Amino acid sequence: MQRREFMKLTAAMLASGALAGYLPRALATASNNKGMDAKAFHASRRFLQTSFGRIAYIERGTGDVALFLHGFPLNSFQWRGALDRLSSHRRCIAPDFMGLGYTEVAEGQSVAPDAQVTMLIALLDALGIQRVDLVASDSGGAVAQLFVTRHAERVRTLLLTNCDTEHESPPAAMLPVIALSHAAKFVDQWLAPWLADKTLARSPQGIGGMCFSNPADPTDEAIDCYFTPLVSSPRRKALVHAYAMALEHNPLEGIGLALRKCNVPTRIVWGMDDTIFSPAGAAYLDRTFAHSLGIRRVANAKLFYPEERPDLIAEEARKLWATA
Repeated sequence: MQRREFMKLTAAMLASGALAGYLPRALATASNNKGMDAKAFHASRRFLQTSFGRIAYIERGTGDVALFLHGFPLNSFQWRGALDRLSSHRRCIAPDFMGLGYTEVAEGQSVAPDAQVTMLIALLDALGIQRVDLVASDSGGAVAQLFVTRHAERVRTLLLTNCDTEHESPPAAMLPVIALSHAAKFVDQWLAPWLADKTLARSPQGIGGMCFSNPADPTDEAIDCYFTPLVSSPRRKALVHAYAMALEHNPLEGIGLALRKCNVPTRIVWGMDDTIFSPAGAAYLDRTFAHSLGIRRVANAKLFYPEERPDLIAEEARKLWATA
């Protein structure tokens, strides 16, 4: 299905009421209903033993599989609202990348994007999953692009929110993080203070001001979920630093030709107030993916808007999945 047919489907679904509850006015207030709380998140976590380590993941629903890839320095808790809304449509699986979240990484294991792709294939193979609908954000979007160009036969559809692109990887805003990671200081100078002082975390100088539109985000429990495991030991800190440093030398360099050959239906949903990734990234993905279904530009939305607006993600995912 090409872009014109996708837009016709959108109009038809709106006219029929199939997207009731997903209108823009409702989306603007959706951030107070993000899904499962931290207690449920921790209780539902599963682990799969692989050669890469014990991979942590959340799973909800049955049927065809949707695979959700989170951003840095977050984990699968980012997708809790989307999983709640989409688990009646898909078997939703949200893993924690190696080096982030609650995944326990094997000694000597790389946490670079290439290795993350290989880990995801191993995870899917172990779970007996052949094909997925990919949903990805931030550095997870870089991993998703590598995944879909190397394993297109295993991807039904691809939904990308604000993320790395070939010409913006890493983004300029990531360079101080990489420099501090080389000095082994990023976790102690940024994440640990945010964990200790959640008001600071939500300030203009914190992850809240940088990456969220709602001044009440991220919540206290989200900050705890994201950063507690990352500061828990010298080794965990080193893995976070390794994750950041692995982004220094553009992992997407030269990927454009492969994207032009990729026939996986792809939808781009871009927060327009993002200060990390520019709107040019969305335009690049739209014109480069061979089977792009266009861009939805989201006003008043920063990098991690998928956490704040799970209804919007659910709406776009359902429309995209209907095309496959």
